[in-house]
Amino acid sequence: MTTPLRDRITPLIRAVAMTSVILASATALPRTALAADSQLEKMRAKIASSIGDKMEKLGGSRIVYKVDADGLRESAVTDLRDDVYKTLREGKIAFSGLAIRDGGVEVKVADAKGREELKRKLAAAAEGLPAHALAVTDGGDGLVRLKPTDAASAAALHDLVEDSIAMIEQRLKDAGIKLASAQPDGTDRIRIFVPGMMEPERVTAIFAAKVKVSFRLIDISMPAEQAQSGTPPAGTEVLLGFKDKRPYLVAKDSALDGNDISYAGPGFASSTNEPIASFRFNGRGARRFAHITEENIGKPFAIVLDDRVISAPVIREPITGGSGQISGNFTLEEASSVAMLLRAGSLPGHLGLLEQQVVQPAAKP
Repeated sequence: MTTPLRDRITPLIRAVAMTSVILASATALPRTALAADSQLEKMRAKIASSIGDKMEKLGGSRIVYKVDADGLRESAVTDLRDDVYKTLREGKIAFSGLAIRDGGVEVKVADAKGREELKRKLAAAAEGLPAHALAVTDGGDGLVRLKPTDAASAAALHDLVEDSIAMIEQRLKDAGIKLASAQPDGTDRIRIFVPGMMEPERVTAIFAAKVKVSFRLIDISMPAEQAQSGTPPAGTEVLLGFKDKRPYLVAKDSALDGNDISYAGPGFASSTNEPIASFRFNGRGARRFAHITEENIGKPFAIVLDDRVISAPVIREPITGGSGQISGNFTLEEASSVAMLLRAGSLPGHLGLLEQQVVQPAAKP
């Protein structure tokens, strides 16, 4: 069954009601969101105070990273172009000159009815999505220009910083570093304090390697156990399951990777209410995934994180909606971790190291 367009299009696309209009993001957040943000700030302030006391007593490492906001904007505009292309093709709207220009997307739709149809589809797709913003202007002679507003870019940067902090916290936890603090510093920086750690290079090395996310076809020409104890077929390798540790015989080449993912988050399956990790591909990834599933109905494929198979579903039908779910008897915490790792593997704005220094303990009186 084809997923509705509104579930596939990037959250940057918002409703369009007139030929020339700027759609501002909501200025007021729901009370629940405001309360959650307030609680998060209080929790972070408490942690920062505790870590600050320990830094004063023990000394430690102070590290500052900067998120690549320019890379984030470029990625968002690329996804926007891909989604506009998909909307035009699926709506059978004649167009020409679709291109990225001056930080936005422009396309020529000569037919007035076609332009109105494009706006209608964008409006329908945006219904119910988070209040990000898109400026849509009429360039004359059928030219339509679309560009994320500053409000949308700021919201996306905020989300990326939060995702980066979640990734940093998870990586530190995985490395056995429990006493640490990662906090936002301004709009595009992250400040990390690690009390007692007098070698900041050991901390920065943890973040040097990017999480590898890949989607690979499973080879069913021989049992995985046989391949594990013998010689796997050419172009394949044996990987172990994330939880069950069972062997899987998978293709070495990745059909898709983390760069094709535009969103990932935890949730619950509608039929069983079990925790899952949901993900959505960008325009390029959605097209590739649709082609792969159309060509491999009835075959299993593996979703791989850092050479561990976290899920191996069977392709039952072509998946043309550009989104999917990962289940695996997860707890909610595990589903959240999987979603975070999917995001970490595909962060469009990378972390750049700005500063690392050793902080000496305060002198005793």
